[in-house]
Amino acid sequence: MSTFFRLFSLATLCSLVVAPAAWADEWPQWMGPQRDDVYRETGVIDSIPESGLKVKWRMPIAGGYAGPAVAGGRVFVTDYKATTPEISNNPGARQDRTGQERVLAFDAETGESLWEYAYERPYSISYAVGPRCTPTIDGELLFWTGAEGDLVCLQVETGELVWRRSLSKDFGAEIPIWGVAGHPLVSGDLLYIPVGGEGQGIVALDKRTGEVQWKSLDARMGYAPPAIIKAGGTEQLIFYHPEGVASLNPKTGEEYWQLELTPSYDMSVARPMVDGNRMYASGIQNESLMMELATDKPAAKELWRGQPKNALYSGTSSPVFVDGVVYGSDCNIGSLIAVDAKTGDRLWTTFEATRPEVTRFIKHGTCFVTRLGESDRYLIFSEVGDLLVAKMTREGFESLGRFHVLEPTSEAFGRGVVWTHPAYAGRTGFFRNDKELVAVDLSAE
Repeated sequence: MSTFFRLFSLATLCSLVVAPAAWADEWPQWMGPQRDDVYRETGVIDSIPESGLKVKWRMPIAGGYAGPAVAGGRVFVTDYKATTPEISNNPGARQDRTGQERVLAFDAETGESLWEYAYERPYSISYAVGPRCTPTIDGELLFWTGAEGDLVCLQVETGELVWRRSLSKDFGAEIPIWGVAGHPLVSGDLLYIPVGGEGQGIVALDKRTGEVQWKSLDARMGYAPPAIIKAGGTEQLIFYHPEGVASLNPKTGEEYWQLELTPSYDMSVARPMVDGNRMYASGIQNESLMMELATDKPAAKELWRGQPKNALYSGTSSPVFVDGVVYGSDCNIGSLIAVDAKTGDRLWTTFEATRPEVTRFIKHGTCFVTRLGESDRYLIFSEVGDLLVAKMTREGFESLGRFHVLEPTSEAFGRGVVWTHPAYAGRTGFFRNDKELVAVDLSAE
């Protein structure tokens, strides 16, 4: 047997051995592989039986709002192991706390702890429970930004530090009152990070070295992460900052277009979502904007703006935008709302997806909505720690079962909440609060 044939046979055998362990749909970053909150894996539940769902494992962790990421059979989550145990969630004031920010890796099937990367990090932010950003996994590298702007690149296999930057020390960034929340984005060789400041609203770094490749925009940091879309025959880097929605050339930072949108308290949080040639951006109180994207060039124009008692005003979660309808939790009313994309009119509303005991109003009632493939079924994780499966169309909302996953351990406006986006991969849902990371079996029988 020739050397080439032996090597070829060995490589083929290895691929056959490895293939069964590969996950059909991973969740390597916030809101999934395409940052669109669509879970495309087959063979998963489309309803929840009265008997509930099987919990695969539970592992103790510490505080944080950052959702998990899943790639290569590992689940990654970040937390804050505080040495100052007291927490006081005043939305208008920073709290000083001491402790360690950590990146943790677990075996996705068993929950076995694989590695930990930790460093001392004093906090001076409001809602100082823990980190906000979900890790972003790109091949052998993990990228993550802590609540005070520590940007790290780690080896996925071992947790070893590759490089590290500080947004405040290296760029003079002003850390927002509610902490750094713009999940890192990777495309090709570039890593995109919201930084804030004159000429550096967003910055592109070499993902392997952390060296600056370009800076763009006069804009404050805000809380929204960047995303890349393709519209007008062009890839566009979309960045929603406290003064507007901007489109940039991902390679150079050149501005294509920008439309004004100014949410209160600089709370640009939700990712602008796309359906066909329309894009919807939303903020708290009465700030929202429906845009039409040009089909022949990178350009956009305003279609309508939200008015009181219409549209959807997102708080801590991003909506989904499907077949001309925007679905999401509204920060003013606190319910799940469906909105007609043509007019902004509200089609229906329900508290069943946020807090089922409420019938009229709950401030910043929150749920995280994920579409199941191309269907009209959705996974919804409520702020009370329940996972729902629901059918949603413009005609209405139909619950298809509910399962209580974990307790709402954080506090907001005098009530217990879970404000963390789950991850879905390997026919499993991964959920966290301030005490545990939980894996729930989502495979269909």
